[in-house]
Amino acid sequence: MRRPNAVQTLALGFALLILAGACLLSLPAASRSGEGIPWTNAVFTAASASCVTGLTVYDTATRFSAFGQLVLLLLIQIGGLGFVTASLPAALLVRRRVGLRRRALLQDSVGALQLGGVVRLARRALLVTFLCEGLGAALLALWFCPRYGLGRGIWMAVFHAVSAFCNAGFDLLGTGASITTEAGEPLLNIVLMALIICGGLGFLVWDDILTHGRHFRRWRLHSKMAFTVTLLLFAGGGIAFWFLEADHAFAGAGGPARVLMACFQSVTARTAGFASVDQTALSQGGVLLMLVLMFVGAASGSTGGGVKVNTFAVLILGVRARIWRQDDVNAFRRRLDDGDIHKAYSTASIYMMGAVCGCMVLCVQGAGLTDALYETFSAMSTVGLSRNLTPSLPTLSKWAVILMMFAGRVGSMSVAMAVTKGRVNGLRYVPEKILIG
Repeated sequence: MRRPNAVQTLALGFALLILAGACLLSLPAASRSGEGIPWTNAVFTAASASCVTGLTVYDTATRFSAFGQLVLLLLIQIGGLGFVTASLPAALLVRRRVGLRRRALLQDSVGALQLGGVVRLARRALLVTFLCEGLGAALLALWFCPRYGLGRGIWMAVFHAVSAFCNAGFDLLGTGASITTEAGEPLLNIVLMALIICGGLGFLVWDDILTHGRHFRRWRLHSKMAFTVTLLLFAGGGIAFWFLEADHAFAGAGGPARVLMACFQSVTARTAGFASVDQTALSQGGVLLMLVLMFVGAASGSTGGGVKVNTFAVLILGVRARIWRQDDVNAFRRRLDDGDIHKAYSTASIYMMGAVCGCMVLCVQGAGLTDALYETFSAMSTVGLSRNLTPSLPTLSKWAVILMMFAGRVGSMSVAMAVTKGRVNGLRYVPEKILIG
């Protein structure tokens, strides 16, 4: 048998992680009622946690016991970091040599641009993760402990900090409506937004921040694009939601609360999954904007999903170069590699084809078009937001959403490459033009 390559190993690893999580969540000890949940729902919940999505068929706080919640927390943490990166501390603790194959897996797991220095980057990824989650948990404890007591408050602070940094969107508030009842709480909302953004920037960006600090010119091109586009999407999305939802989802909210809700909606659309407003109350323009932001997602090499910020930037820059009849695609006084441009267009194309197929399955099973599109983009981009469709999904639709969440976390391109056999063709055919446009 041929040894699996790095992409196939990562896909298989996530599949095994989902299977292990489903086995644990289906145990009677994982439920408060003492009765195991159905296998399909167990796989769905495990896939949602492992793929840091947040779509749920059950309310996490009221359905799962402390053991079940701990299993979900571990799945979220491992899924957010990637199982290869998450296992690195154990390998370093026993002073095990990180071989070439493991380095190749780490390169795909943390999104490194080259094999050299990948172990150092993975160490920094772990450092940034635990620092952000630790600081976030400490701040969230100031909000949770006065309301839920010391022990329960600390547990909820840790759970929400990990869930937010990993862009998972699972919550323990027990309302069944995410944090909509706490939309006007500044501390809770601001800390969650900060953690979501920190996790969605990507580990390469954090490596540049730790290495070069505020010297933006010395950052990698990847980091410059990811940071700049993330900032523009956050600001632009917040302003757009402020105007679009003034008479809809934000109706009745005061000025400061509306600013907070607009900012949170702009951030959570980028694969986070927490909801501070009822998604069914969004205007048609708001729904369309959400679909666009979910399509873009977070930065490459981050805990988030989507086609990724850098891919979206390359698409826009490529269109701009074509309109201006330029042969090269440039950004920050650098020329983009042709292979990266082709990969960006291929990734977006595979994403859209997967989304169309998934949406068709949901529509055939009885879902409305708007709700089906929302659920599909949410699953493919590992966002976790829903228009109350997830709990009522038929079995076939649940398995379709599971596959979309899996493809969204591993990468639609990676999944396609994992199930196909690469061919090296030494022949190059005679070129011939076709009509485009």
